[in-house]
Amino acid sequence: MNYRIALDGPSGAGKSTIAKRLSAELGFVYVDTGAMYRTVGLYCLQNNVDIEDEAAVAAVLGNISIELKYIDGEQRILLNGTDVSKEIRMNEVSMAASKTSAYKAVRAFLLDAQRNVAKTQSVIMDGRDIGTVVLPDAEIKIFIVGDATVRAKRRHKELLEKGQNISLQEVLEDIITRDHNDTNRAEAPLRQAKDAVLLDTTYKNFDEAYEAVLEIVKSKME
Repeated sequence: MNYRIALDGPSGAGKSTIAKRLSAELGFVYVDTGAMYRTVGLYCLQNNVDIEDEAAVAAVLGNISIELKYIDGEQRILLNGTDVSKEIRMNEVSMAASKTSAYKAVRAFLLDAQRNVAKTQSVIMDGRDIGTVVLPDAEIKIFIVGDATVRAKRRHKELLEKGQNISLQEVLEDIITRDHNDTNRAEAPLRQAKDAVLLDTTYKNFDEAYEAVLEIVKSKME
């Protein structure tokens, strides 16, 4: 039997890190939907597309080809054949993704690709609307949350380790803005699916959060 695991939640809640480790342990395919949206945002920034103009963003989607590849067990994302796995993690790209992901055309552009991956294999997919829109019939749904300040500290540490020079205050402001954008957008807003298990990771370190998710998954699979 194939299983579909949906991990949803706000920015910095630890979804992607948990999903990667979980996919390795269970042997499932990991699908980073956020990376797909970031890639659209990156393309717009690289090509001077006004991200505030929905029609302008929609007009360039036909020029974008996104591929997920696995190299040495690690997921890489390619934009028109070029590996942009590092570039999409820049803070300005995160904000561009938060803006463009609210557009109906962008979500429709990526929706089929995301669903197709889950048709023939067991997958772990993380994002904002996996359990509510992308895979509403997923067998396992978990909604991961955490205090905004704690999430900002985690994200700030990650960005510093990647060599980005940014203050904690900037990261916190960006997370608050993204939370607002994600929960208030008209298209597929961030919200907990009715049948999703809620997990608050505010007072958990990574290992504790991972074990909590793993316990939920195993109980559901049984």
